This record gives sequence, structure tokens and C-alpha cells, in this order.
Amino acid sequence: MRLKTIPFIIFIRSHVGRLGLAVAIAVLCASCATNSRDVVSGAQYPKGSPVDRHGALRVVDRQLCDHAGQPVVLRGISTHDLKWFGRFVNRESIRSLAQDWNVTVLRCAVYLTTYLPNRELEQRIDLIVSACEENGIYCIIDWHVLSERNPQTTEAEARTFFARKAAQYRTKPHVLYEICNEPNGTEVTWRENVKPYAEAIIPVIRERAPDSLIIVGTPTWSQDVDIAAQEPLAFENIVYAMHFYAGTHGEELRDKIRKASERIAIFCSEWGTTLASGDGGPFPKESGVWLDFVESRGISWCNWSLSDANEASALFRPSASSAGGWTESDLTASGQFVRARLQAPIAVKGE
Repeated sequence: MRLKTIPFIIFIRSHVGRLGLAVAIAVLCASCATNSRDVVSGAQYPKGSPVDRHGALRVVDRQLCDHAGQPVVLRGISTHDLKWFGRFVNRESIRSLAQDWNVTVLRCAVYLTTYLPNRELEQRIDLIVSACEENGIYCIIDWHVLSERNPQTTEAEARTFFARKAAQYRTKPHVLYEICNEPNGTEVTWRENVKPYAEAIIPVIRERAPDSLIIVGTPTWSQDVDIAAQEPLAFENIVYAMHFYAGTHGEELRDKIRKASERIAIFCSEWGTTLASGDGGPFPKESGVWLDFVESRGISWCNWSLSDANEASALFRPSASSAGGWTESDLTASGQFVRARLQAPIAVKGE
């Protein structure tokens, strides 16, 4: 931006006549009132919103940071399957999450079992990205590898998908990319499967969106962050996914995180208040221990899930309106806990 300032001042000085240089400078200052990151990116975010404040995210010393290099912790929600549980995927719902719940990131879970045979879901993905932009919150486009187990089985489709989305959103700093949700199965390893897959997909995104933040899933349902940390990827602005469910996972997984965080940046792109099945519970005490742990270590998180699914992990009761403005009675026990946590201060870094 500085290179453009000098000729602009010269232009004003040659045209202001009696107004004088002081007025010209005032005009220049007014013209710069728009957030400069918006001008550079071509995107428009509400003044004071999370994206307006933090801009394009990057990794500095194994910590997620904002455009100025200051640590940032995002807190938000993940959608469920966009086809079967898309009732809350609309602008009104996302506005309520951003403005009433203090959500700063929304994860768009693109289930391959429903997306690949039904490309009309692309419109829902784009709606989520657009609604997040309108509210100035970050959006994760998540290639939701789950039943596929090995991300390499859909590598060709992932290449096509991320090439299209990265090109489409190349000027949007609020868009983040998660390239494989939960690689799983004893035969799926970091060295042989997940890392080579990531090394194939990341350049596809970076060719089109070179400064983008990319989240990489890890084996064993995104729990083996310690194994990934032993052989990290040779790319910048990479965070590694860690998932937990408070009723199932405990100190053993936290030990893996402690070990891994000495070498890599971690992002909790999915967690639940329940058992790993998405049911049972919720477990508010254990959830609180987990959130204190991750927040105090500067780890961002997305809760599962933005739905009224018949699961204890769902945020909403079936009677809840899809248009936002929810009351306590619209929320499940899990939803009540998550909303209260989102509205509370972030745990102090230090653990």
C-alpha cells in the first residue's frame, strides 16, 4: 500500500487548489478508513469483526497468529453432513452464531459419501463461505474423510475440489482449508498414506491461494499428532488436526498433544461433549477440562455439531427454529454448555 500513497498525494496536491495540503491529507486519511486487508484481498468484512481484526492467519513459532503475528484462538462450530443435517445451514443461523454466540470460525463438513454423488451441495458450501464473509468470521472447508479411511482413495477428487475452491476463494482470507478430516484404520499411517496425500494436495491449493492456512488431519481419527510431529510437512502455514470427545479421550491424548506441540502447530477442528460415537453424555466437567487445556495452549477449536441430529452431541433440539434467535429451550444440554463456553472469556495461555 505504501508504494501507492506517494503518487496519490502528488495527484491531490496538483488538484486541490485553495484547499491546501492539510485538507488533502485529511481526504487521504478518510480514504484509508476502509480496512487495508479488505482492499488487498478484495473481500469486505464488517468493521471490528474477527476477520477484520485478525486478517489472514499464519503460523509463527508453532502458534496460530493473525496478520500482525499476534497469537489468536478461534472458537466455533462444525456443521454435520450438509445433505442430511443442513437445516441450520442458512444466513440467519450463521448470523446468530456470529453475533449472539461469539462464534469466530465455522467448519463446513463436506462428507464425501453425500457430496461426490450430489454436486448440488456445492451451493451449500458457497452459501456458508458467503455467510461467514458477511459476518466477518472464518470458514473452514473440510474434506470430510471418514468412512473412506485412507485419504488417498479420493485423492483425484480432492485435487479437483481444492483446485476449484482455492481458485474461487483465492482473495478471501477468511477461508481455511482442511484437506482430510479423520484418516483412520490400522493400515493407514502418517508416513505411507496421510503425509504423501498432503504433499500432493497442498501444492494444488497453494498454487491458487499461496498464503492460505491449511489444516491437515492425522491418523487414528486425528489423534496421532505426535506421530505427525516426528515427520512434519515441509510447508509453511500448516496446522495439524487433533480431535477429541470428552467422554472418551483424556490424559493420554493430552500427553500426545503436549509432545507434538513442541514441534508443530495444532488445531482442534472437531471435538464433542460426548463419547466418540457422538452419543452418550454430555460430559460437561470433562469438556471444561479439555477446553481449558486447549485454549491455554493457544489451540483453536470447533464443536460438533450444528444440527438437530438424534445424537447427544447435536446443539439443537428438533423443535428449534432454523432461523436463529434461539432460546435456552431450543438447545440440547450440549448446546447449552457450548454456547456458555463461547460467550465466556478464553482460558489464559499458560497451562
